[in-house]
Amino acid sequence: MTMSTSPLESAKTAVETSSGLDIESIREDFPILAVRPYGKPLVYLDNAATSQKPRQVIDAIRRYYEGENANVHRGIHYLSQVATEKFDAAREKVQHFVNAAHSHEIVLTSGNTESINLVASSYGGAFLGEGDEILLTHMEHHSNIVPWQLLREKMGVVLKIAPVNDDGEIIMEDFERLLGPKTKFVSVVYVSNALGTINPVKEIVRLAHAAGAVVLLDSAQAVPHLTVDVQDIDCDFLSFAPHKMFGPTGIGVLYAKAELLERMPPYKGGGDMIKSVTFEKTLYNDLPFKFEAGTPNIAGVIGLGAAVDYLTNIGMDKIAAREAELLSYGTRILESIDGLRIIGRAKEKASVLSFIMESAHPHDIGQILDQEGIAIRAGHHCTQPLMQRFGIPATARASLSFYNTEEELDALGAALHKVNEVFG
Repeated sequence: MTMSTSPLESAKTAVETSSGLDIESIREDFPILAVRPYGKPLVYLDNAATSQKPRQVIDAIRRYYEGENANVHRGIHYLSQVATEKFDAAREKVQHFVNAAHSHEIVLTSGNTESINLVASSYGGAFLGEGDEILLTHMEHHSNIVPWQLLREKMGVVLKIAPVNDDGEIIMEDFERLLGPKTKFVSVVYVSNALGTINPVKEIVRLAHAAGAVVLLDSAQAVPHLTVDVQDIDCDFLSFAPHKMFGPTGIGVLYAKAELLERMPPYKGGGDMIKSVTFEKTLYNDLPFKFEAGTPNIAGVIGLGAAVDYLTNIGMDKIAAREAELLSYGTRILESIDGLRIIGRAKEKASVLSFIMESAHPHDIGQILDQEGIAIRAGHHCTQPLMQRFGIPATARASLSFYNTEEELDALGAALHKVNEVFG
C-alpha cells in the first residue's frame, strides 16, 4: 500500500536526492550555525545582507595575522613577500572567478558601494557632462542611485528610470525606449536584493552598447549565486561585495575593462597609486594600483581569495541548483500561509523571498521570528523607490543560501503561522 504525501513532503523528498551536495558536511564548515539564540537553533535567512563565513575563510584570515602579517608591495623581507604573494594571488583568483581577461582589470576597494562611487566619480566626472543621460531602473539599491544623484548635482547629468512590472521585472520595451542619443551610461542591478529578480543583463548590455552607452552591473547579489562571466556578458564595469559571497567585510571588487581604466583619472591619492612624486608632478602607477591608494585591507583580500577557493571547490552550478530547490520549497511554504503575499514573482529569480502579511507589519514579523531563532531582514532593504513602486513601506525578506535546509524553511513556515496567531 502506498502512503500519500503532501506537496511539501513530496518536494522535500525531491530536493534531498537531487542537489548533489552534502549539506550537513557543508554546514559543518560554518561555525556560527551552531549558535543558539534564545536557546533555539539558529535559522539564518539573512544572506542577502551578509553571508556567513566558512572555517576556510576564517582560518586564512587568522593565518595571515598570526604568521604572515606585513604590508604588501613595499617590503623586501620575508613576511612582506609572503603577504604580497597571497594578496596578488587573491586578485588572480577573482579574475578567473568572473572570467576577466586580465588581473589588472580587477580593482580592490572597500566594498560594493565604493566600487560604484569610484566609477561615478572617476569615469562620470571625466567623461559625463551636463545633459548626458544615465539610465537606471526602479529596482536599484541606494548605492546604485545616490552616487549618480551626486554626479547630477555636480555635473548636471540627467537620470532616467526604467520601470518594472508587477512581478518585479524590468519592462524591457520601456528600457529600450529610454535609450537614446543622450544616453551615455547605464547602471543596472544584476540581481535585485529586494525581489530576487535576475535581470537579462546580456540583453541590457547589448541594447546599451548599440545606443553608444557604457554599462555598469551592480552584482553584489549575483556573484554569490550565479556563474558570472564578464567577457560573455561584455559589461564595461561590474561591482560586487565579497562579504555577501562568504568572504570578509570591508573589501569590495570592481571589474573594469582595461581600456576604460587606462583613460580614467585616479579616484584617491596616496601610497601605492604612484610611481613617483615631486611637488611639481606625480606619475601614477600602472593598473590596477592607480585606483588602490593606501594600505589595503590585506587580511580581507586574502579572505576573499579563500572564499573564491571555497565556492570554486563546491561549484557555482551546484550552488545555483541547490538554491533553486530551496527557493521552490520556500515559495510553497509561504504560499500556504494565510494572508501572506510574496513581493517579486519574476520568472528568473534568485533565492530571495520578500513578503508582506495582512496581520502584521514586517518589523513585527521580524521580531516574532527572532524570538524563534530565525534571522530575516525587515525593512525597505535600501530600495525605497522600489517599495514606493509597490505601494508598501517595507517587506520581510528571507534570503537563502546553499547551506540552508528544508527543515529551516519548515521552521520559518511554523513561525509565520505563529505571527498570524499573535496578530491575526
